[in-house]
Amino acid sequence: MLSERDQRILEFEGSWWIYPSPKDQAIREYLKMSASRYYQALRRLMDDPRALEHSPLTVRRLRHQRSARLEQIAARIRDGDSAG
Repeated sequence: MLSERDQRILEFEGSWWIYPSPKDQAIREYLKMSASRYYQALRRLMDDPRALEHSPLTVRRLRHQRSARLEQIAARIRDGDSAG
């Protein structure tokens, strides 16, 4: 079972846009943690099967975004290698 803190992080990530303040400010206000700690925890949770069970839509969205970013990086590296 996920800790209460981890559950709150996933719940926040699933609906952070409803907060009237910018995301980093909402993280501090709602979760009482720094944005860097939040993103560290979120990266860890993306690969936790319990997180996937607790918030499948949020975790799948985050995994998809991560995969897309990694594909973009790999494409830039490939394009850079072929240009030289």
